[in-house]
Amino acid sequence: MTIPGIAKTAGSTPMAISPDRKFLFAATRGEPMVAASFRIDPATGKLSHVANGPLDGSMAYIATDRSGRFLLAASYPNNKVTVNPIAPDGTVQPPKQIIPTEPNAHAIPARCRQPLRAGDQPRRQLGAAVRFDPATGTLSPNDPPSAAGQRQRWPTALRVSPGHGRVYLVNELEASVYVFAYDAKTGLLKEEQVISALPDKKPEKIWAADLHLTPDGKFPLRQRARHQHDRGLQGRPRNGTLALIGHTPTEQQPRGFAIDSTGRYLLAVGQLSDSMTSYAIDANTGELAQLKQYPMGKNPNWVEIVNPP
Repeated sequence: MTIPGIAKTAGSTPMAISPDRKFLFAATRGEPMVAASFRIDPATGKLSHVANGPLDGSMAYIATDRSGRFLLAASYPNNKVTVNPIAPDGTVQPPKQIIPTEPNAHAIPARCRQPLRAGDQPRRQLGAAVRFDPATGTLSPNDPPSAAGQRQRWPTALRVSPGHGRVYLVNELEASVYVFAYDAKTGLLKEEQVISALPDKKPEKIWAADLHLTPDGKFPLRQRARHQHDRGLQGRPRNGTLALIGHTPTEQQPRGFAIDSTGRYLLAVGQLSDSMTSYAIDANTGELAQLKQYPMGKNPNWVEIVNPP
């Protein structure tokens, strides 16, 4: 993505869409570290640049809170999470809160009642659970502040399934998916299942990249990224737990993907193929059928779908 006022964007660019779908926010990973705001034309989907706001570090993940008044971000290399106010015109303001974390903060999904931070250092915990006060726009530790477990994890992405009361977590270096029971009132997590997403023939290099759910929470879809044509995973929840359905060939070194609001389509980009492929999702089985491949710019790695209001 080209950001006005910046000659060259370094590294990947995490993005987020405001709850009212009026703004898209894009964070640069290299200097200058900013969150660029773009207004979304509801009729055409075209973007118009609003402004660049300062970020306190290189952010691997950004998200708005439910009100759209605050931008929450997790910094993998700088070991912190931050909160930036968002002005009514969409401009990201300087950070109002900066919280040091254990290495390496990778995600902070901010639209559940208790935001969860995924720390990336291998340890016997998920990372941290933090409470967000929407009135003041501040984070505070939950009690207890982490989800303990028996296995070491290298978490990279997590999603909350409201319908099943579950949190799904991807372990990057195992290519496994962890399932936690999630109490929305207390923010407590209880590990229920660990399932491998690897095919029968184990690849030489394992690098699990992303995880998304269909809107009904029926099919968590997990994607790996490495230096070959890779495969995505579909899982079918059974009372919130998962069962492996199969694998689907996708882009070369897939990094990011997204599912549309109907749950019928999936878009995946490949960092080495410089293209994006669309798939139809079978509503009964969760299996993917390839539709069309589209050329992209160099190193595409993040997908956000803007639905009409």
